[in-house]
Amino acid sequence: MPKGDFNYLFDLLEANHSKYNNTAFVENDPVSIPHRFSKLQDIEISGFFAATLAWGQRKTIINKSLELMEFMDNSPFDYVKNHSEQDLKSLLRFKHRTFNATDLLYFIHFFKTYYGDHDSLEAAFVPDIGAINVENGLNNFHRLFISNENFPQRTGKHVASPAKKSACKRINMYLRWMVRKDNHGVDFGLWQRISPNQLICPCDVHVEKVARNLGLISRKQVDWQMAVELTKNLKQLDAADPVKYDFALFGMGIDKLF
Repeated sequence: MPKGDFNYLFDLLEANHSKYNNTAFVENDPVSIPHRFSKLQDIEISGFFAATLAWGQRKTIINKSLELMEFMDNSPFDYVKNHSEQDLKSLLRFKHRTFNATDLLYFIHFFKTYYGDHDSLEAAFVPDIGAINVENGLNNFHRLFISNENFPQRTGKHVASPAKKSACKRINMYLRWMVRKDNHGVDFGLWQRISPNQLICPCDVHVEKVARNLGLISRKQVDWQMAVELTKNLKQLDAADPVKYDFALFGMGIDKLF
């Protein structure tokens, strides 16, 4: 972080965090999909799909996520657990960019298998061995996700991991939804084993552009190290909850303020 800019950055990001981190943000963001549900597993599953589909225009992402929820009778957990082979046929029509029916059917299979043994998806992001942190958690989830014998190789591109040097934008956004705890009405704060101060900031094109313009990023490559660098600098502004500034960076980018 550039020396001498601390007060300016703090005031700017605090103000814009307050501006964007509120219930008005929900309606036009993919986080609106899990906000349609109250059951933990419905929130986890719908949120994971919404985050996975989150590339392109937000309106399109929301519409495609709503379409997918309709295919699941707007009860994703019940659908995952109890669907029949006949039920799956309707999913063959689903497509969003490069995410197609092959990918979707594997996701459904993965969730059915996983929730047969677990009550919450949180455990998939907590490794059995090693320190509990987001990097280990994302790598652990990726290993688990691709471990099924029915895993199609093409589907791997939809679940990023630090081990592949990805910035992991979409899945870091999902973790923000599940882990961050405040009373602003956007993030859910449902998971307990990962702390908000361990989260890594999601780095989409808006966040990256604003962060570079503010001197919060120096690394040229858009990769995991860049996301870590950004988060490290944000921790100088708020060590307990650095990823709250995702709202500010994203919002300023959308509104073309930087």
